[in-house]
Amino acid sequence: MVRSSEFEALLDVSARVGADPALVQAAGGNTSIKEGGTLWIKASGLWLMQARQRDVMVPVALDALLDALERDDPSTEKAQDFVIKDRNPSGLRPSIETTVHALMPQKVVIHVHCVETIATAVQVNGETIAASRLAGIPHVFVPYARPGLPLAKAIAARIRPDTSVLILGNHGLAVAAETVAEAEILLAEVSQRLALPRRRAPDADLSALSRLAVGSQFTLPEENALHDVATDLASCRVAAGGSLYPDHVIFLGRGSFVAAPGDTAASIEEQYCAEGATVPPALLFPGKGVLVSKEITAGALAMARCLSDVLARIGEGARLRYLTDAENAELLGWDAEKYRQELNRAGKTLQ
Repeated sequence: MVRSSEFEALLDVSARVGADPALVQAAGGNTSIKEGGTLWIKASGLWLMQARQRDVMVPVALDALLDALERDDPSTEKAQDFVIKDRNPSGLRPSIETTVHALMPQKVVIHVHCVETIATAVQVNGETIAASRLAGIPHVFVPYARPGLPLAKAIAARIRPDTSVLILGNHGLAVAAETVAEAEILLAEVSQRLALPRRRAPDADLSALSRLAVGSQFTLPEENALHDVATDLASCRVAAGGSLYPDHVIFLGRGSFVAAPGDTAASIEEQYCAEGATVPPALLFPGKGVLVSKEITAGALAMARCLSDVLARIGEGARLRYLTDAENAELLGWDAEKYRQELNRAGKTLQ
């Protein structure tokens, strides 16, 4: 396939953006370009940072998808129904957020789970904060809706012809422009404007954590930043409240497990085994740090880092909008997300 210079530029930006954990974590985030009636978009379950290492883009028939969205056709819930099969020899599925990219009329769209944006988008007054910080940039705040058709409907109801930025409640950020270079510049500006100060967390108590891991399938994470969510008690209190954004639910499960006084990793495992439940991949020990499963996936590790990065930017006393039990269940039971969960468990996202 002969690629345009803009397509090549998009792959370069995708790899750069995907390698920045402040913008993209695990298989989250996606980019797209519209050329000749085709929407080329990152495949579901693949890592954006691998855009130059493997084929990650999937061709979608743009007009057919937009027509179906206008008719409120339920087939848009599965964007793979609009893939141009003879140009997709890998058989990959397009991103679960393909409809977001289709609805933005600009040629290039970059969607990220920017930690600066998420720290604002999970707040009850996130729309007001965004409006203040993004003055002069045509943007729209879209309250949380499940990715897929519900989110597409929410965007379609609010987007304007000049909208170039979407702040997605409890989710992330999308920027759009007519060139890759303009989109990258806009992404940098929005991220900078939404930047919030990060609290400094106390160091982890590695000796205590090592003792707490004895006799279990848990261990110390290699990346020290993961501990911040537990050693910073303000962050730990927020984590104890539940799930704040979809990728946390997909990769780490509902909410966060915060250990009680006297808990050890072995006693927690025993408790979950007795209940016939799956042990969480990460355990938070307040004031001490985090232990992770020896079997934790790369995707879950990336999201554990994201949790520390996001919560450290949320001011104490901020009013937060957690995902409801129904919204958690909806994500975990959704076919498109089950596909990503399968890829994550199988390790295919790293190939």
